[in-house]
Amino acid sequence: MPDSQPQPPPHPPSSSPLAGPADPAPLLLCGARLTDGRTVDVRLDGGRIEAVGTAGSLAADGTRACGTRVDLTGYLLLPAPAEPHAHADTALSADTGGPVSHDPRDVQRRTAQAALLQLGHGATALRAHVRVGDVAGLGALTAVLRARRSLRGLTELTTVAMPRLLTGVAGADGLAVLRDAVKMGASAVGGCPDLDPDPTGYVEAVLEVASEHGCPVDLHTDADDPARLARFAVMAGGLRPGVTLGPCGGLSRLPGEVAARTADQLAANGVTVVCLPQGGCGGADRRDTPPVRLLRSAGVRVTAGSGALRDVSNPVGRGDPLEAAYLLASRHGLPAEDAYDAVSASARAALGLPEVRVEAGFPAELLAVRGDRLSGALSLAYSRVVVHQGRVVARTSAVREYCGPAAVDPGLPRQGRGQAF
Repeated sequence: MPDSQPQPPPHPPSSSPLAGPADPAPLLLCGARLTDGRTVDVRLDGGRIEAVGTAGSLAADGTRACGTRVDLTGYLLLPAPAEPHAHADTALSADTGGPVSHDPRDVQRRTAQAALLQLGHGATALRAHVRVGDVAGLGALTAVLRARRSLRGLTELTTVAMPRLLTGVAGADGLAVLRDAVKMGASAVGGCPDLDPDPTGYVEAVLEVASEHGCPVDLHTDADDPARLARFAVMAGGLRPGVTLGPCGGLSRLPGEVAARTADQLAANGVTVVCLPQGGCGGADRRDTPPVRLLRSAGVRVTAGSGALRDVSNPVGRGDPLEAAYLLASRHGLPAEDAYDAVSASARAALGLPEVRVEAGFPAELLAVRGDRLSGALSLAYSRVVVHQGRVVARTSAVREYCGPAAVDPGLPRQGRGQAF
């Protein structure tokens, strides 16, 4: 796999062999395995799944041409993941050797590269949290929105506008900028109430703007103050199209019964929790993952994001949703199906996206991973084929080779003595 960064397209792709035309030709995915054990063919047309049949049944059904064929023998076919918590404006800035550049051209380039990197992992939709106000004003948001336009047809990028302060005299400018950000095209409003002198006032201001414009709310909080979190939950109750809190690592540091009561309050008010099992987006001392099994058992929708992608908060962040699911399974005890749900179905729901199933009539947002079981795919998810809007938009292939006597007879459980790689 190459070490170089994915390069952003210079304009909305129209003739790329991966992206395809605006109205894609039918696509036939052949011989894919589903999580229920079936091996099927899947026909895509018009950005949706048109038909699912037993292997070989759709190749020539006598009624229409099957279009382009993609052989997925040996692959597990899944609904595509979505990324609910990315930081596009600072992504890929850890190795710049100085302060992070907020020049709009640099932000646009890093945003596009990060989105393509995460697309290669399988995420066909991303929500980017972008700082607005202060010295940067709306420059970073403008750059991210430009990157979004350049990526149209490859991935769906939405944005959360995040002002630093919203209360008091200093917060007046932040509130004005937040309203301007929504008018510019920010899809959601949010920020970090824990950093404002009046956290409750901050949330009230965000909810007011969200109500004015009918947009979702996505707030950063460590959630280590149960009383404050309870107030947030009650304030957010009933707001549509929804409220998301994350990464909420502080819940893991609360006494069990306090955390349980808080989980019940979050569930009762319809609040979604986004955790970041790959590492937080703040200081190293705030990287806990909330008690995901407790939250799920209380009825809280729990989804998982990547957080920092190779910036100062996490210089080795991968931005891989399957790694997030792997960590939920291996470190937090979720079954593989529930862990994958946190980065796919639940993540899409948190972003307000339509449900995806590998069934006729559903959106053609799919990820094929080499393997025959979900647990194996989460363990060794190297080779991947990504489908967005009914087109293959990314491929990653990995080849493993062995040298020495073991390569001649793989059944011999002994150390090879041939020449090393």
